[in-house]
Parts: sequence; structure tokens; C-alpha cells
Amino acid sequence: MSTSSSIPPDDLSRKLVLADAETLPHIGLAGNTYTTLLTGKDTAGQYCLIDMHVLPGGGPPPHRHDFEETFLVQEGEIEATFRGETSTVRAGQTIHIPANAPHRFRNASDKPARLLCICSPAMQEEFFAEVGIPVATRTTPPPKLDEAAQAGLKAKSEALAAKYRTEFLPPA
Repeated sequence: MSTSSSIPPDDLSRKLVLADAETLPHIGLAGNTYTTLLTGKDTAGQYCLIDMHVLPGGGPPPHRHDFEETFLVQEGEIEATFRGETSTVRAGQTIHIPANAPHRFRNASDKPARLLCICSPAMQEEFFAEVGIPVATRTTPPPKLDEAAQAGLKAKSEALAAKYRTEFLPPA
């Protein structure tokens, strides 16, 4: 008896990936420390997985991009603004941002928050690696930047935004 399957055969060129957040590169950006656990290379471009340590006051400016983004809050809480409406998202909760929707998140509390972020398809991890500043550990705060360094980082981010399918928006 012959059976056919619509599932492709196993791709033996792909390997199991075991990620250890303590041994991977850590990037400081937007008041956060990001550790990419899985890259697009690990997932055949399907998604990336980023461990985010967000200090009080940390978070990116308003933006939008043409990929899906999901945040699983592991510790603490964040304020997420989606299409102008703000919600508090606490440990154990998950939010999903559809592609192209304006949004931002911010740690408005006085304690660090920890998020897992999934971007699908992958590529956001490459943007973070290009614009971020290497830091020592998963919880090392990003360095404080003077006005000139902040302006340089903003200019670099804006210059790379189109390459990574992202648009920065003015503050609400």
C-alpha cells in the first residue's frame, strides 16, 4: 500500500540548535540588552528568537515593520502601545503585533523586565547586531550615550531601517 504525504522529506542538512543565553553575544540597544537565541540561519529564515532584558525606562521608539512580532513576558511587565492604545503586559502574558502596525513597548516599572521576542520571518536580529553595542552579559545594561553618540546611533538606525523593513515613527 502506497501512501503519499504533503509534508516534505526531512532536510538532513539542518541540525539541532542548542542555545545558551550566557555564551552568546549580547547587544545593548534602546535601554535594553538583547541576546539572539535563534537566528534566521538556525531556522531557515522562518523566525528569530531574542531574549530581551529591558531596564526601567527602556524600550524602542514608535515604529512599524513588515514582519510579525510576538512578545512573551517572562519577568516583570511592560507597557505596549499598539495603534495608539496602551496596555500593560505582565509576566505570563503574550502579545502579538501584526506586520505593518505601529507600535512600541516600554518598561514603565521600577524593575527590569524579561521578554522573549519572536520575529517572523527572521532578519530583525541582524538589524540589532548592526546597530547595537556589544555588552558583557545578558543583563549588562547598555552604556550611557552622550548626545553626540545618541544622535549617531539614531542616524545609523534610520539609515539601516529600509534594509531591515522598518520605519521609525514620530512620538505620539
